[in-house]
Amino acid sequence: MDPALLTNSRFWDDPTLFSLGNFPGDLPVGEELLGHVLFETSGSSGTPKWVALSKQAMLASAAAVNQHLQVTKESCWGLALPLHHVGGFGVGARAFEIECRLEAFGKRWDADAFTSWIHDRGVTHTSLVPTQVHDLVKAGLRAPESLLAIVVGGGRLDVSTGQAARDLGWPVLASYGMTEAASQIATQTLEQLSKPYQPAPIPLLPIWRAGLSPDELLSISGPALFSGYVILENGVWRFLPRENEWHVTSDRVLLENSLLTPLGRADTLVKVLGELVDPESIERELLALADGSLTAGTFAVIALPDDRAGHVLVPVFESLIDRSVIESILTNYQQAAPGFRRLQPALYIGKIPRSPLGKVLRYELIQSIATKSLV
Repeated sequence: MDPALLTNSRFWDDPTLFSLGNFPGDLPVGEELLGHVLFETSGSSGTPKWVALSKQAMLASAAAVNQHLQVTKESCWGLALPLHHVGGFGVGARAFEIECRLEAFGKRWDADAFTSWIHDRGVTHTSLVPTQVHDLVKAGLRAPESLLAIVVGGGRLDVSTGQAARDLGWPVLASYGMTEAASQIATQTLEQLSKPYQPAPIPLLPIWRAGLSPDELLSISGPALFSGYVILENGVWRFLPRENEWHVTSDRVLLENSLLTPLGRADTLVKVLGELVDPESIERELLALADGSLTAGTFAVIALPDDRAGHVLVPVFESLIDRSVIESILTNYQQAAPGFRRLQPALYIGKIPRSPLGKVLRYELIQSIATKSLV
């Protein structure tokens, strides 16, 4: 899809159901899906499904983000994420909503080329994922003066990398969102750029109401919420509409005074020696211990079934990482970890499976551990 189409009212006025990515089959039909766009997603099982977002929902999100980040008609949104992801698509929606300029990076990711492009095009606002921010920091590149805000989504940007980015002038703002919410639910404010970087808490955007379900999972309600899912049943794709004003997510969070702190996904919790453990929280601990020597997405902690303990926790690293660095980090972690959070010996694999935005595909990783020889 040509990103320029997103700045044209003909696209937003067209009621035809539109699919981002390669939809595997015939699109479902019905009036319920008029004026909608489909985005692929998947759960922890790896089973694909498609989120149906109305164009009105996406523009509601766009307006909220533009207002939150003080975007004007003189601003320029820079697109450096794939359009088939709601975070990239949302960039185009924001440019259309505020009627400002949209520039597309349009090439393979490269930190030096990206920096030059920001400067040459006068980009003021953009969205990146933590891996991209890490690359900018690792290269020691200073941010062009035109850039006013970077929304960092698709994962958690750790404290050391976030502060290093700000020290280089990159105006990184932590955000929290999901496809079902047409991108952002919570985003740091521009005022926070003058303070030391912290990944949380994150202020809710005003369009969202948030609460906790009886199972203490985040529940959200607002005008940018998805309309339903498109799923495959008996070889036919069918639309399952959302039936409630509130959507109960799979995420655990802290909520206080319209501030949100992500705690991880409930479906990643496992029992180890009778205790609940979140492997993602251990990954965050390892990143903190690494102090910049590890990159998010190049390793993961997975839980494998075990007859005695219920599960065992196995750290998996990409084979190109310096093993002496890994051994030092793991030694420091093991010394402080209680027994039920201790890790098995590290495994090494050629490449950790990741989404286009750098998220670890845990289901695929576990499958690869089971079926491929490790190096």
